[in-house]
Amino acid sequence: MPAKTPAPFDLASLQSALPKIFDQAQTTTANHQKNFVALYKLHSDAAAITESVQNGKSLKLTGERAFQDAFLDMLTRVLPVKKGTTVADRIVKFAAGYSKFITEKSTSLFAEGSLHCSFCVDVEERKKAELDEDDDTTSERFLNQLVRFLLKGCVAKDKVVRFRVIQCIADTIAHLGEIDEDLYTDLRSTLLDRLRDKEPTVRTQAVIALSKLSFSEDPSELEEGEPTILETILDAMAYDTSPEVRRAALLNVPLSPQTLPALLARSRDVDAPIRKLVYSAVLEKYCTPPDLDNGRATVGFTHPRALTIAQREMIVRNGLGDREETVKAAARNLLGVWVDVVRVEGKPQKKEEGVKEEVDVIEDLVAFLKLFDLTEDTIAEDALSSVLQTRMDIYEHIEFPEDYWTSITPERAFLARVFADQCLAKKDNLKLDTTLPVVTAFAFRIQDAYNALVEQIHADAAAAALEEEDEDERARREEARLDREFAIGEMLRLAVSLDYGDEIGRRKMFQLVRGMLSAGVLPEALLPRCLDVLRVLSPNERDLIRVVVEVVHELRDPSEGDADAEEGVSKAELDDDATEMGSPRRPVRPSQLPKPIAEMTPEEKARADAVDLRCLALCIGMLERVNGTFEENSTLEGILGELIIPAVKRREMALREKGLVSLGLCCLIARRMALSSFQLFLSQVQAAPEVLKIRVLQIIFDVLMVHEDAFLGPGSPNGERIIEFLLQLLEAEELERVQALLVVGIAKLMLSGMVTDERVLQTLVLVFISPETATNQELRQCLSYFFPVYSYSSAANQQRMRKIFIPLFERLTKAYHDWDGEEDMVTPAQVALMFVDWTDPMRAGTAAKGLRKDSEKDPIHLELATDIVKALFSVDYDKEDKKALCQMLGKLYLPDEVDDDKVRVLKLLVTNLRSRRPPRDTAAKNALAKFDAALSKKYEKQLENFSEEEFRKLEELRELFEFLDDIIPDEDDEEEAPRKGRKRRSLSVATETTTSVATSGDRSPPPSPRRGKAKYVCAFTAPISSEH
Repeated sequence: MPAKTPAPFDLASLQSALPKIFDQAQTTTANHQKNFVALYKLHSDAAAITESVQNGKSLKLTGERAFQDAFLDMLTRVLPVKKGTTVADRIVKFAAGYSKFITEKSTSLFAEGSLHCSFCVDVEERKKAELDEDDDTTSERFLNQLVRFLLKGCVAKDKVVRFRVIQCIADTIAHLGEIDEDLYTDLRSTLLDRLRDKEPTVRTQAVIALSKLSFSEDPSELEEGEPTILETILDAMAYDTSPEVRRAALLNVPLSPQTLPALLARSRDVDAPIRKLVYSAVLEKYCTPPDLDNGRATVGFTHPRALTIAQREMIVRNGLGDREETVKAAARNLLGVWVDVVRVEGKPQKKEEGVKEEVDVIEDLVAFLKLFDLTEDTIAEDALSSVLQTRMDIYEHIEFPEDYWTSITPERAFLARVFADQCLAKKDNLKLDTTLPVVTAFAFRIQDAYNALVEQIHADAAAAALEEEDEDERARREEARLDREFAIGEMLRLAVSLDYGDEIGRRKMFQLVRGMLSAGVLPEALLPRCLDVLRVLSPNERDLIRVVVEVVHELRDPSEGDADAEEGVSKAELDDDATEMGSPRRPVRPSQLPKPIAEMTPEEKARADAVDLRCLALCIGMLERVNGTFEENSTLEGILGELIIPAVKRREMALREKGLVSLGLCCLIARRMALSSFQLFLSQVQAAPEVLKIRVLQIIFDVLMVHEDAFLGPGSPNGERIIEFLLQLLEAEELERVQALLVVGIAKLMLSGMVTDERVLQTLVLVFISPETATNQELRQCLSYFFPVYSYSSAANQQRMRKIFIPLFERLTKAYHDWDGEEDMVTPAQVALMFVDWTDPMRAGTAAKGLRKDSEKDPIHLELATDIVKALFSVDYDKEDKKALCQMLGKLYLPDEVDDDKVRVLKLLVTNLRSRRPPRDTAAKNALAKFDAALSKKYEKQLENFSEEEFRKLEELRELFEFLDDIIPDEDDEEEAPRKGRKRRSLSVATETTTSVATSGDRSPPPSPRRGKAKYVCAFTAPISSEH
């Protein structure tokens, strides 16, 4: 029986077959693969139908065109469907999936050489016409036609259509393969235009599409000065106002060394979810963990070793310092991943039962700490603390065996110290006791490290004397010495946390630290660490001061200095031959006074100066750790007269600076000394260099803060002179660091309430807005924080801000009109808006978080309005200044409950102003009229029976009416001549007035009721509407 010949494919069947496929595809994504195959069969069958034209010289692809029209007809039906409709999203995904399906299908068929019958026509045509593989295939023609069709919708007026069209392009663009040059140019320019669309949803899809298109761009083919696609995406990621657009750019931008800085900069984005994504979706995702199968580690693009140390520190600083807890959590997770992946070399970590060995944990953490600079800031400490807090598997398995301390390195010492701090913070004393060595053993470890440092210092000095080593060798020696210093410093910080219940261990540690302080070879950076240990070991402050004073005398005593300065601490010295308090017994020697400076040789003078500098550093460290008064510690009297006062009188800058700092610290604990020495500090400020001036000013402000009653109290005779001195110094100072320090100190005095002078407050405002301080970022940042905090902290402070506004505004307007410098000056209108904000009682109530009661009843803005209206009577202001004041009135807060007299006084002033001295500017006149109307409407009851004649009889308002009676009304001929021609209303004035009215009410219409949710189904089987 002969086989049946299949019926020829009917193109008309496409009109019924495609809607059924699309109808199934919109219901669920589970049937998409099956429908890809069905749609591909229809496409293949249709592609086989051609029509011969031009006497058989060419073919007309009738079937392909019919399939394309039917497919585009189905796709067009979802374009007007709004975002968030699931069925439309499934159809877009189905269309993009089919594009990928036919591209892969065509590629696999050509690669295998087994061609499906539906595409045999193409292959036979290629063979007959001797066409290359570069010529279009059915799939390529289909995709090109699809893209060209979608590009037409990119300029549609309907924002939903634009969104859906760009969404289809973004999903399809990755499967296009090779496209025509013209089509690529149109696609690129269209997407770049849509990146400036006013709708964020459209810009989001444009960013996604451009990110996929950027891989095919060749920057060398662009015109000079034309930005690349990648640069445009990075610009959108940094500056687009929509968080969704920035998020899409962050997640889709290609990863490269060029884009990495821009990606890391998003860790300071204003949107918290974007900051979180930087850590979770970028840094952690592409930080590839080690490949444990072959024992080799793979370094990902964001692997910590692939980043610079500055980038790693920025990641930690921004993540752990973020104000949002979710961002902090993402940063902590990232640091935990870093610990796991950072060991590129070494043994693979064991993962059985999720437990790490103690040795592996230590090595992981040491390798992790090598990622950071341990000496800079607290970034490394914050990172390690975060790991110990979040990774309990690491915290529980940290052990410090005996061999851990034999070869101590900066990382190992740092790890032990931070671990001890974490144990103390968690109050895990059992873990701390079982992990750290006993005090006696730890004292010997510190001693070994210290002796090694002393030997290296002597070796470096001998090598420097020979002058035979090169720069690299000298730098290597310097780095090794600094590493030893840092390790000893961390061990001393760890010694503070030890348990000194063992008396033998306490005595040995005491003797070791005292011996290190007595040796002149100990680096000055380690002096504060030794003093911290000494303070823990001393029973009280008096004993601490006694020991330090003894050390100072030993260093300055020529008979003992030589021996102690050149010897380290030997183990034989750490015996039990000590006093009860732990200080070693020394043979009593007759004290010898040092030579006078005039009798010393230059070498002896230099040596004596070095010893004095070291003794002063010891005194500074000791005084910083003393809380008692000077009178309670009489031992300080001798060191004050023998060391500190002579150092203050020296001409050498280093000695005088440390002497002044020591004297200032003594003044903090001695009230009488502060009163007698304060004039000395003031005199040092005048002609001192910048470094010394900064130190002296710090001393001055510290003394004023500690002894406030003695200098700035109500009964102080010198308070006015001190304030005058500080203001003159601030006005005359030119150094930016000194200016910033003065402003910070004065702001502290104002904020604490010690200084309430309105002149000081006015000066700070003038300094803040002065163009001469525009480059002083430290000063500007301090004052931008100070003024809101000062104003909102109390109602009295807001009243001071109100009182200084009009005098300040007068000075500002004169300075503004006379200013001719290069820097732009803050306009009077901007300053007026600042004062509206600083004196707003509602803002103060919100900022104070309930501490300010009845802030909504505070009439401060009503009083400010009275001051402004009185100032508007003046003829000294020009048109723009009066306009700024009038527009300021509309932004003031008018309380519901207020004293009737205050309202009537303000109403009286406004009425007289409008009748006698009306503003000549139209915008100002309109603003004043609106404020008058708002005032009358707000306080209609209070002004109902208001009579100016009765008001004049009140004795307390006599000055007000005398002020009003002295006002000479403006003559009519002085007013501006009316403009000729057709009258036009200024758009800017109308807009500004409308905005002010809308803002004052701050009322928005209620939201429209939500419609009931209904299941949306695209009507693929129904004819498409003509309006789409």
